[in-house]
Amino acid sequence: MIVTVASFKGGVGKTTTALHLAAYCQTLAPTLLVDGDLNRSALDWAKRGNLPFKVVDEKAAVKFVRNYEHIIVDTPARPNLEELKTTATGCDLLVLPTSPDALAMGALLQVLTALKTLEANYKILLTIVPPPPSRTGIEARESLIAANLPVFKASIRRFSVFQRAALEGVSVNQVKNDSKSGIAWRCYSMVGEEIMS
Repeated sequence: MIVTVASFKGGVGKTTTALHLAAYCQTLAPTLLVDGDLNRSALDWAKRGNLPFKVVDEKAAVKFVRNYEHIIVDTPARPNLEELKTTATGCDLLVLPTSPDALAMGALLQVLTALKTLEANYKILLTIVPPPPSRTGIEARESLIAANLPVFKASIRRFSVFQRAALEGVSVNQVKNDSKSGIAWRCYSMVGEEIMS
């Protein structure tokens, strides 16, 4: 399966999502994470620690893809229409992460407008969702569902353990001595289960 993660806005957890979907898929079958973002954030994350899957840039991917059952692609932020078309038609599922704030939701609408012209299989993932008593995540989900948009049932809660994971170069389930690491991992496991079901 080829899963591509794309966003028109930075800071919505695109690389974190790609990396954790790769970690989840690796528990099922050999998985390759292709870092297509110019910042090379996934490659930097991998260099800091020990991830359970291989991470390569898009140029090296050609050499490695045949050895893996699942391919997760982290794309550059703000793709143009042609890049979005290539991205959307070249994968089995396009995952669109967005935080529930107004700026991120506005950027998501730009992507959705562009996707209307394509026959793409995509699903929206709410990320960096603030804890209660904030209702921002709930309201964002209700708005997306009311607009008949495909939204993951699971969402990704805002936890500082994700920053620790990035600093340590591991997936969040590998972070030691943090009470939130298991909950944070479960968020992405639930997304992975939705994708694979």
